[in-house]
Amino acid sequence: MNKKPEPAPAAGKVVRIALVEDLPDVRDSWTRLIDGIPNFKCVCTFASGEEALRRLPYEKVDVVLMDIRLPRMSGIACTTRVKPLIPHTQILILTVSADSDTVFRALEAGADGYLLKRSSPEELQAAVLDVLKGGVPMTSEIARRVIASFRRQPAKSDAATRLTPREEEILTLLAKGFVSKEIAGQLGVSYETVRDHLKHIYEKLHVHSRGEAVARFKETQEAGEE
Repeated sequence: MNKKPEPAPAAGKVVRIALVEDLPDVRDSWTRLIDGIPNFKCVCTFASGEEALRRLPYEKVDVVLMDIRLPRMSGIACTTRVKPLIPHTQILILTVSADSDTVFRALEAGADGYLLKRSSPEELQAAVLDVLKGGVPMTSEIARRVIASFRRQPAKSDAATRLTPREEEILTLLAKGFVSKEIAGQLGVSYETVRDHLKHIYEKLHVHSRGEAVARFKETQEAGEE
């Protein structure tokens, strides 16, 4: 999704970012990159998934940039364990390549999107602001996989937990990268209506993040096609 960079946050509003990266040189480079963006601040760094898991729940951050290839505990494994502890913090996976299988597993783990390590400052800024506004930064290829997966429903699923056509429609737009206000405009409903639908979607799928909701839909779709 080639979105233009979003405008910087309002004056005085600092986006607090945590970085999980095991290589010191890369960690320093990304810290400088983050701090060089207006109103962005790298407030803490972690050299391992284990350290991040211990300390992140006690840090006040808006977004976590999580390297996918960490020693011992991978970025995906760390995301799986830490996301329930910080459900309102957005997690963006840092990866060298946009390998669809790897990124999809990250979304299943609870990540809210991903970012290539070769991203420019403008792309980093756009991805962070996008995810904070309710978007799910991902490629169109991965979005298509997510959408396809959500079309399957277990034959014996409880009606109370089955997504309604409107909820599926909202989730489809969400996976395409639209944020809540844009979805409201697309469907001709209020922002509050979209927010309420998303709340019900999260409850039905038993998830805590947009990325997790998108990935969980994959499971229900696959079950429906068996």
